[in-house]
Amino acid sequence: MNLLRAAAGISALTMLSRITGLVRDLLIARVFGAGIETDAYTVAFRLPNLLRRLFAEGAFSQAFAPLFVQFKVKEGEERTRELLSSVFSALFWVLLAVSIAGVLAAPALVSVIATGFRGSEAFDLATLLTRWMFPYIFFMSLVACAAGALNAYGRFSVPAFTPVLLNVSIIGLVLLLGRRLEPPVLVLGLAVLLGGMLQLAIQLPALARIGMLPRLRGLRRALSDAGVRRILSQMVPALFAVSVAQLSLVINTNIASRLGAGSNSWLYYADRLMELPTALLGVALGTVLLPSLSAAHAGDDAPRYSRLLDWGLRLTLVLALPAALGLGLLSEGLMATLFSGGRFGEQDVVQSAAALRGYAAGLVGLIGIKILAPGFYARQDIRTPVKIGIAVLVATQIANLALVPWLAHAGLAWSISLGALANAVLLFAGLRRRGTYLPSAGWGVFLLRLAVSLAALVGAILALRAFFPAQVHAGIWARATWLVVVVGGAAGAYALALLAVGIRPGDFRQRA
Repeated sequence: MNLLRAAAGISALTMLSRITGLVRDLLIARVFGAGIETDAYTVAFRLPNLLRRLFAEGAFSQAFAPLFVQFKVKEGEERTRELLSSVFSALFWVLLAVSIAGVLAAPALVSVIATGFRGSEAFDLATLLTRWMFPYIFFMSLVACAAGALNAYGRFSVPAFTPVLLNVSIIGLVLLLGRRLEPPVLVLGLAVLLGGMLQLAIQLPALARIGMLPRLRGLRRALSDAGVRRILSQMVPALFAVSVAQLSLVINTNIASRLGAGSNSWLYYADRLMELPTALLGVALGTVLLPSLSAAHAGDDAPRYSRLLDWGLRLTLVLALPAALGLGLLSEGLMATLFSGGRFGEQDVVQSAAALRGYAAGLVGLIGIKILAPGFYARQDIRTPVKIGIAVLVATQIANLALVPWLAHAGLAWSISLGALANAVLLFAGLRRRGTYLPSAGWGVFLLRLAVSLAALVGAILALRAFFPAQVHAGIWARATWLVVVVGGAAGAYALALLAVGIRPGDFRQRA
């Protein structure tokens, strides 16, 4: 299996997810704007999303994926299927109970995550939406379990396509119901719940096709499986590692709730644009790397292990650095082009663009973490990322104290970026210090060629931005033309510069 081709396939499906996600956010911006309703939705969705990142895509995936690959390599198909059934069943019963508890405790949860909402209309809306959306974590944890198994078998397509269904659900219900419900924003809560159901529904037939469809069993029997107990023992430190980053997100949400109406929404829309390169690059590369790194470690192939990390880091720099420069230099133009109109006005464009510039500064760090952290997880070393995460959390909050009084909501974005960069640097240093990762030759020449290409990109962006300035009040076709000319022209200039200095796609071929 060609890893570059697999990553490109995941990126293509992720691009479909992000395009439909962009349509979703455009629709939400037009229908609900950036006021109290959208603030309530972003806060309410953050609660199940937080748990999804903690348990489903975070602690669980980090503990489950390497062990599942090890079982697949060493234990045989029948034992691997038994492990999957036990894990799936344990998740089913535990998260069913968690979902019920979350629905009942919705007011207390909103009160904790957004103290600035207390006693306001936003608090009531966020509580209502939380009750409808909290069961999303139930479905997404089972989806993460299924996706881990599919990825271990090289079936990346279905897990990569799955997020599209959430976007389609939101788009469809908003178009069908619009603002007809009372309160109108309830349509978003219903859509998220439906999206979770659809995402799980598409995974099960894919598991059946590889002979890995899990069987639901009782909780006691599931927990008696030795493999489940090993995963649980690994999840404890992994939970600390992931919770550190999510705790920072909760703190930032709380701070933003005190900065005035619209602050959470401005950060949300900026984050949506950041999610595009983060998902296209970080998620795709991390998805294909973790099973391969785990297999290399299980086979005691240290040179292969280093080559995989080397490949991921070089590809990250080639793709993430230009994306960061583009988002930072074209922030207002992108916000105006994609979101302005309806209830999303000029002030919203300016404030969202300020947050986007802050996020863009840390893009390389955010993606780098998704490459470097699997280097630890594949070796079932989760404690090191925990220690690094705690240090980064403290540093991020110190940065908040310095930057938020000066930059308001944008200061939160800058703090996250600085924390991400520090996290990536410390993870890299940890791998090097242990001798786990040994970089290949030629890094100096590679970085010099990359610097020349990035300089050409910046020149192209500045020239195109000067000749084709974005206009907030322009029509949709004028804005689409700006997007194609400026973004497409800059990307073309960068691609030509890479070819001119000798960096070509063939340099990044890597087989699993």
